[in-house]
Amino acid sequence: MRNLLLAGIAALTILPTAAMAQSNVEGRVGKLESEMRAVQRKVFPNGAGGYVQPEITAPQTQVQAPGVPASSALSDLTARVTSLEEQMASLTGQIEQNGYRTRQLQDQFDAYKRGTEARLKALESGPAPIAPAGQSAPLDAAPAASTGGKSPAAASVVTGDTASTAPATGGAAVDKPSTGDAAEDAYLYGYRLWTAKRYAEAETQLKKVVADYPKSRRASYAQNLLGRTYLDSGKPSLASMAFYENYKKFPDGERAPDSLLYLGQALTKLNKAADACKVYDELSDVYGAKLSASMKSQITAGRTAAKCQ
Repeated sequence: MRNLLLAGIAALTILPTAAMAQSNVEGRVGKLESEMRAVQRKVFPNGAGGYVQPEITAPQTQVQAPGVPASSALSDLTARVTSLEEQMASLTGQIEQNGYRTRQLQDQFDAYKRGTEARLKALESGPAPIAPAGQSAPLDAAPAASTGGKSPAAASVVTGDTASTAPATGGAAVDKPSTGDAAEDAYLYGYRLWTAKRYAEAETQLKKVVADYPKSRRASYAQNLLGRTYLDSGKPSLASMAFYENYKKFPDGERAPDSLLYLGQALTKLNKAADACKVYDELSDVYGAKLSASMKSQITAGRTAAKCQ
């Protein structure tokens, strides 16, 4: 009789304890499931089947004999808690990794922008180099206005449609055209400064063309030639920015394909061959049907130089 009484007391003690444990675990499960849904909404903002479902489903309710602890249900709830905690840790880790990568990219861009702006300020405050003309006409060439047979050595000679100027310290004169088309004249003057290798003056003039005549067809020419000016004067980093700006601002401009071609060359000089290959791919994909045989040949040569696959 005493043994039976003790067994009854033990059963009465075990049942409330198991019920309390089960209630605590269920509370943890509810809290974790709520947190899981919040994390999933952040990882999968669009929903649409993106939610991660728990690997362990809720057990079916089983009727147990009176006096038998609900150990099976408690074990199942504990397994659910463990599964949810693991999934929470995995999703939280993904969010932290994505945030870290985003911060890294932003920091790299900010550093590149600061360095480029500093170099630009230093270049704009420096003296203008002077060199004689003697370079053949490139893709950006346009018909030049006649000088009327006058000597370009004069410091300032006004003829029928041009004005010829030379730097005060000597060197080759550069004609200022006067065709009646302000955008055309401004671009041609920048082009002539470039052919004379007076790169600092050409940079200033070509920037002015883009700023003053953004809707003119010569804006695309001027922005592309600005990049070539940087490239020819040994500034591939500035050149890459100028070429990219032309493609971004004037994608339908006449010199947008040329800018992508030269952008690939600039990136190769900057030892960014992988990026150069992506640029050549972009050029072929966007402008493939409009590319001349000569440009296609230059793309092939550029891809070879960058060792594209």
